[in-house]
Amino acid sequence: MKCIALLGRPDVPTDGVADYCTFLASALESRGVRMSIARMCWAENGWLSELRELWRRGAEWRSQWVLVQYTSLSWSRRGFPLGAVAALAILRRRGARCAVVFHEARRQSEAPTRWIDRTRGACQDWVIHKLYRQAERGIFVDPLEFIGWLPRKDKKSVFIPIGANVPELPIQVRIDGQNRRTVAIFCLSDPPNVRREVEDISHALRLGCERGLQLRVVFLGRGTSEARETIGRAFDGVPVEVSNLGLRSAVEVSRVLAECDAMLCVRGKLFPARGSALAGIICGLPIVAYAGASEDSPIAEAGVELVPYHDTDALANSLVNVLTNPVRWQEMHEKNLIVTQKYFSWDSIAEKFLKTLDCESEHV
Repeated sequence: MKCIALLGRPDVPTDGVADYCTFLASALESRGVRMSIARMCWAENGWLSELRELWRRGAEWRSQWVLVQYTSLSWSRRGFPLGAVAALAILRRRGARCAVVFHEARRQSEAPTRWIDRTRGACQDWVIHKLYRQAERGIFVDPLEFIGWLPRKDKKSVFIPIGANVPELPIQVRIDGQNRRTVAIFCLSDPPNVRREVEDISHALRLGCERGLQLRVVFLGRGTSEARETIGRAFDGVPVEVSNLGLRSAVEVSRVLAECDAMLCVRGKLFPARGSALAGIICGLPIVAYAGASEDSPIAEAGVELVPYHDTDALANSLVNVLTNPVRWQEMHEKNLIVTQKYFSWDSIAEKFLKTLDCESEHV
């Protein structure tokens, strides 16, 4: 069997959706399903040219599954993703079986203040609902219970968790007998939110040092190189060794995480599809994060301690507890390995896709 993943404009400097499709394609191929990756290069070639090309290619995709990967900015420069609706209409007209993978299931801004933001949000909601109605399958990376606009007794939608876009490399070190503990920070937000995030991290680690811990913090991934000066100011006078590795390959990310003792996730409230947290989970790394968005989701079963949002004292207390309690650390580590196999491994995700697309696995 063959299927196609259709992407819009790539994200920069890293493209999580493209990485997602690459990992999924590899897992599906081991089960006898070949998933090719196609992209509509509308940003370079213009929409008319790309829609004509999609009409031509669509003739070859008749009766095949096409998995349209949706985020608002991959289908629009300014967040008005009407091109995704046009692409789906062409695919249906050409006889393809269409599923939409909703990496975003709602508008980007929940509380816009400017009229343009309200208009953009309304457009995004309309596009998402239109794609859902026109697709044969709706695949969501958030639990369906979190998506309030879905109709009751919906039978064409399914929740399939995303996996981490790094190789699975279980952590090997243990905190027993170590003098210095290493805390991982994988990815930071864009300004202006990055300043608050770095201040939360430095405050939590400062308190950890005051309680007798020797700490090292490793920043890596998206946004960390750009925040080098902000990090330097926030950690000025804090007795913590700071390492900023910036963007690294997926293999290198796994290696670095496997050498750490815990991870802090403070990019807002931890939600189920947070790729940076999933990378820590699949490496077995205990995580301390902000509560409010992931309860009653698979990530809540992992080795994750959730504290009240923006409560940096609670953040520090939980981190110290994880780093000084070997029994608790081991318990969280083992929980991560269990939920990885249950929900977040690409083998598990591929099997869910096969079931959703009514395919039979050839995997032995």
